Amino acid sequence: MKKIIFPLAAVVLLLASAFTFKSAQTWKIADGYSVAFSSADPSGVFNDLKGSIAFDENDLGASKFEVTIDVNSINTGNGMQNKHAVSKKWFDAETYPTIKFTSTSVFKGSTGLMTKGILDMHGVQKEITIPFTIEKTSTGASFKGNFEVNRNDWKIGEPGGTASEVIKLSVSVPVTK
Repeated sequence: MKKIIFPLAAVVLLLASAFTFKSAQTWKIADGYSVAFSSADPSGVFNDLKGSIAFDENDLGASKFEVTIDVNSINTGNGMQNKHAVSKKWFDAETYPTIKFTSTSVFKGSTGLMTKGILDMHGVQKEITIPFTIEKTSTGASFKGNFEVNRNDWKIGEPGGTASEVIKLSVSVPVTK
């Protein structure tokens, strides 16, 4: 009986180790992040970003970004414009208090690193792809990306008018291990 149990236990351990899942390095979002948006009108920043980042440059398939922005943290540099931005006419922060990005994949594209995922904003979920870079530092790293969104795709504001429809976003997120 002992002759059967030991080889069986060895086979079970070998099979279990073959199906061990790798996980990417978990990073903590550090102070000093920036989520800036610009257009002919409006431009500004969001001051409240939270989330989790798992990233492994050698195993992009195990990497994942999940970040949330508090809509009420918008700052255009103009108090009246900030109130208008969070009102029902634009972001409707009372109904949709957050903007959320959840990656579905991270991969190397022809122009560098990319993350594809769902941007959930103003009650609309759309798949987008964001190009990004990672710059390693002595205490961690910094993820940086630039991309554009059309506010009409998320039903923000009225189409047309004086406000730009295409908004440029520049994101810089320092992280530590």
